[in-house]
Order: sequence, then C-alpha cells, then structure tokens
Amino acid sequence: MRLRASPSRLRSALAALALAPALAIASGSAAVAEEAARKAAIFPAEVNDPTLAYGRKPLPADQKRLELVTDGLRKQLVEKGGLESVDLGPQAEEIRKESPLYKCNGCTGPIAKALGAELAVTAFADKGANQLFSLVVVIAEAETGKVVRQGQVVIRANTDDDWSHAVRWIVKNRLLAEPLPGRS
Repeated sequence: MRLRASPSRLRSALAALALAPALAIASGSAAVAEEAARKAAIFPAEVNDPTLAYGRKPLPADQKRLELVTDGLRKQLVEKGGLESVDLGPQAEEIRKESPLYKCNGCTGPIAKALGAELAVTAFADKGANQLFSLVVVIAEAETGKVVRQGQVVIRANTDDDWSHAVRWIVKNRLLAEPLPGRS
C-alpha cells in the first residue's frame, strides 16, 4: 500500500522536522538558564576609613565611589556571573542595624536567606591613605557562610575611574576567573 501526501502537507511535515532540533535546543537552554540563575544578595559596598571618627559617614566623594563599586559589582555579577540580584529593600532596616557588614560576624547569611538568596556578596574598601585603598569582595553561601569566592585588589590612586577599574579587575581576575560553583 502506497501513501500519497499532498505537496503542502509534505512541506509542513518537513518544516516541522527542520524546526524540531531548534525548538528542543531553545527550550533546553531556557531551562538551563532558569536553573543556572542563582539568587544573590549583593550588599552595598562599605568603607573602613581610619581617618573618620567612629560613626561618621564617608566623605561625599567616597560615598559616590562606594555606590559605583556596588553598581559595578552588581552589573558584572549579573551579566558575567549569571547571578540574579535580589531586592534588599525588605531587609533594609536589618542591614542598617548590622552595619558595617564587614564587622558583623556572619550576619549577611541570615539576611540573604531571608531575602530568598543562595549567596551573600559583600564588598568593602579599606582606605590606608587618600591615595591608597584595598578593595575586598567576598561571595559566601547564605546557608553555611562558606566562602565560595574572595578577591582583593590594592589601588594606589583615588578617582572614580580607579574605583571602577578595581571592581572590573577583581570580578574578572578573582571572582569569575573560574565559573562559580553550581554553574557549568
């Protein structure tokens, strides 16, 4: 018995066969992307400046640079690290209460967990002098506090560009030199 298909049915069947691998790849990569996006609480960068009296806020120029660091870190970790940054708003009061976070002895893990994040990302600049600072960034598991990645860079300058460069360098050469655990 011989089956006959009309030319239009044959074209439709061939088109469906041609699209099947592309659809399978697209749906598979969407599932992988969804599975791979780990949530991270990326906390605002802070400064340890021994020239400031206890409780005083950083100078406006340094505060602006800390915001540059936070924004740059968030952008790079989302775009290049495949992380999903969670909104810190619901825990703003707790963050304010525990600040400075680099001295809080593990308080970032519970805060990150409360926000639904798997990872806690902290950054602080340790200013030694006006023209010298060290930027330290730590990525830790929210559940255990185990450090997943850590990096430090010393910069001997003090402009917005220098601080932005420090963030780019530390992300590229320390934090994401290898894929983050749990990512391929």
